[in-house]
Amino acid sequence: MGIRKLKPTTPGQRHKVIGAFDKITASTPEKSLVTGKDRSGGRNNTGKMTMRYIGGGHKKRYRFIDFKRNKDGIPATVKSIEYDPNRTSRIALLYYADGAKAYIVAPNGLEVGQTVISGSDAAPEVGNCLPMANIPVGTIIHNIELRPGQGAKMVRSAGAFAQLTSKEGAYAIIRMPSGETRKILAACKATIGSVGNSDHGLEKSGKAGRTRWMGRRPRVRGVVMNPVDHPMGGGEGRASGGHPRSRKGLYAKGLKTRAPKKHSSKYIIERRKK
Repeated sequence: MGIRKLKPTTPGQRHKVIGAFDKITASTPEKSLVTGKDRSGGRNNTGKMTMRYIGGGHKKRYRFIDFKRNKDGIPATVKSIEYDPNRTSRIALLYYADGAKAYIVAPNGLEVGQTVISGSDAAPEVGNCLPMANIPVGTIIHNIELRPGQGAKMVRSAGAFAQLTSKEGAYAIIRMPSGETRKILAACKATIGSVGNSDHGLEKSGKAGRTRWMGRRPRVRGVVMNPVDHPMGGGEGRASGGHPRSRKGLYAKGLKTRAPKKHSSKYIIERRKK
């Protein structure tokens, strides 16, 4: 998976860098795994705008992703690698031996025709999903559960990976992509390998219109507002606006927002790097 830099034939193409679609093998999704997706435009049930800078955008269909991988012991063949407009990573369509079909987040190195399997007896190979108790220490993993059977909640975006660093009794010690080290129950499942489409972070939209296609409207900076609209607004000329803070007055840089008595804090061994 690479990137494409376009020739500057127009102002919009000049700085445009987009992901290559060379690894994608199917252009239409599996009909049984797709549903319509509504847009709110940032409005609530009375039509009042409650979230700013949302609206428009290209029509999308939602692909159901199997984050639980609970068909243990049944081998599945990778039928295709597809684009998903709802996430940064690519998705893989699996055909199970019993006739079932499912989408999974496509890990790096997964190829069409490859066989993957889930369950405690699965080999620790790319695309296989198994409990962390059965994964060798030092393995690169993604799609990590927080509670057994809940389904993958962490490390799902393009290029992301975590590492299983050690095991302590009923817990596995994981180094997260942020640098945080934390405990997770070893009975939780994880998928071997890193998430694919790792070049996603190198992409550049090239023009404002591509952002509009994604459903995002122009965002107004606080410093150009009036004092009545934002704490950083007002002033003669181009004033910097003082200490950076949100529209509601909360400091934006350096203020700790994590709840001090949060239940999961006891599982965090080392906090993420600043």
